[in-house]
Amino acid sequence: MKDGQPVRLYVNGAILGYKRGLRTQNNSVSLIKIKGVDSKDDTDFYLGKKVAFITKASVDGGKSGSKYRVNWGKVCRAHGSNGVVRCTFSRDLPPQSIGGRVRVMLYPSRV
Repeated sequence: MKDGQPVRLYVNGAILGYKRGLRTQNNSVSLIKIKGVDSKDDTDFYLGKKVAFITKASVDGGKSGSKYRVNWGKVCRAHGSNGVVRCTFSRDLPPQSIGGRVRVMLYPSRV
C-alpha cells in the first residue's frame, strides 16, 4: 500500500426504520441495510461491529470543537434473510434519520 493513501474502515449502510410488528414498533432497535450484504450468511461477519450515525452539530465547534455529532451503536443480529441487520444505539435514532446513512465500522474484529 502506498504511503498517504487513505484507508476506509467502514461500509455504508441505510436506515430502514425501527423493529416493528403490525401495531407496535420498538424504537430502541433500528433496522440497517448494509451495502453489498444480500444474505443472512453474509451478515455473520458484521455481528458485533460498531455503527456510527453522524449528524451536523447546530453550533459550530459545540461540545468537543467538532462540527459533527456521532451516535454510536452496534450490530446485534440479522433480521430476515436479505442482509438486513438489527442495531441498538446509545441513544435511539430519531425518526428523521429513517432513510439516512450510517457507517458500519469494520472493527472490533472477531477473527
